Amino acid sequence: MNTSTYFSTSFVLIVLLLSGCASDSEVAPINYQQSDSPVVNYALSLQGAPYHYGSDNPQDGFDCSGFVHHVYQQQGISLPRTTEDMATQLTPVEKEAIHSGDLVFFDTNGKTFSHVGLYVNNDQFIHAPSQRTGKVLVSSLKNDYWQQHFVGVRRP
Repeated sequence: MNTSTYFSTSFVLIVLLLSGCASDSEVAPINYQQSDSPVVNYALSLQGAPYHYGSDNPQDGFDCSGFVHHVYQQQGISLPRTTEDMATQLTPVEKEAIHSGDLVFFDTNGKTFSHVGLYVNNDQFIHAPSQRTGKVLVSSLKNDYWQQHFVGVRRP
């Protein structure tokens, strides 16, 4: 293999590898550190906490509804424990009227309300996405994945 072919092949491989990393944008964390809302600020302080299905505390970790439940509980507000109960029992809000602390809901597995996160601001929300991501993180509602799976907003 001549030098020109080697560099050309290497370049293509590097581009393909970098493209593969970039395509996983649904889990790419966003660094977001401030808010006017005590609820949101507490939620943001939990970034990096481990994901653990069925759990709702920082020591063991969180699933999505456990995370939201815990954050509001720490502010003295009692919410239902499951994503579906939150969605059916809380007041619906138009997406255009969303504000910090509202809950955003998604259909990620064929159930209308299968994932929940807490809206931060500027189209960003914090959540405990999955075992695959392994931690609480901030994501963008502008991300194609979240746009396609978005189903609504509720206000505690």
